[in-house]
Amino acid sequence: MAFAHPIGGVRPVRSSRRRGYFVPVLLLTPAMLWLTVFFVVPTISLASQSLQTGDIDNGYTLTWNFQTYADALARYWPHFLRSFGYAATATVGTLLLGYPLAWFIAHRSGKYKNALLVLVVAPFFTNFLIRTLAWQIILTDTGPVTGFFRATGLTSVLQAVGLTNNDTLLFSPFAVVSGLVYNFLPFMVLPLYASLERLDTRLLDAAGDLYANGWHTFWRVIWPLSLPGVVSGTLLTFIPAAGDYINSKLLGNTQTVMIGQVIDAQFLRVLDYPTAAALSFILMITIIILVGVYVRIAGTEELV
Repeated sequence: MAFAHPIGGVRPVRSSRRRGYFVPVLLLTPAMLWLTVFFVVPTISLASQSLQTGDIDNGYTLTWNFQTYADALARYWPHFLRSFGYAATATVGTLLLGYPLAWFIAHRSGKYKNALLVLVVAPFFTNFLIRTLAWQIILTDTGPVTGFFRATGLTSVLQAVGLTNNDTLLFSPFAVVSGLVYNFLPFMVLPLYASLERLDTRLLDAAGDLYANGWHTFWRVIWPLSLPGVVSGTLLTFIPAAGDYINSKLLGNTQTVMIGQVIDAQFLRVLDYPTAAALSFILMITIIILVGVYVRIAGTEELV
């Protein structure tokens, strides 16, 4: 099909449309291949492994044994609840710490803005394991942090809410949550900064002209406009925190074991691959459901 060009000649319509469809597909091909090789194929392999029976010596056979899921969930459901509880607590903690920090960097830091942003991401220049091990030194019994908590009576408060068992901070739920907050704080600050930095401060002046106090200005103006950053930051924090096992392993005790630590042990020490794969799949599906519910409540448009 073709039509006469106003100046002369003909211009093929169908071929130009084909080129219009072909270019986006060509651009998407590398990303789709990457996702297929490094996500789809491993996920299918993991699902297959979770339905196998056998052992490491005699090999595994796909027998569609769905009972592995029921057994794994019945045995390790407390670890799932603990992991999601710690992840949710750490997410709230990063939000409470990260929001004022992101606001300060976006609107109060002046010429030091870039320097402060570098300081936010500076921990990433150090290995995750090293950063977590550093918290063993920070929270040691003879350190200033523990001394301050004891002197101010905060250790009693932590005991009352179940974050410690005694006046020791290390190897406790408090230490695990603190490590999670520290390690994932940049994932909260950067999306919040991106949203708050775009906020038009003239809206705050307008709110003041309409006799809004500081709280109403925040709740009716600043908070709604920063929701895209809040949603993105909470997702970027909660998802990796729920599957983390380093913090619970290095900063916790036998009562703070998270599901990631269980999966690690099942894969590398127990060598029970079907159970480990089933636990991984349950964790992934649960996170997908929780994220879907959260995004629906928050509004999918907030992710734009």
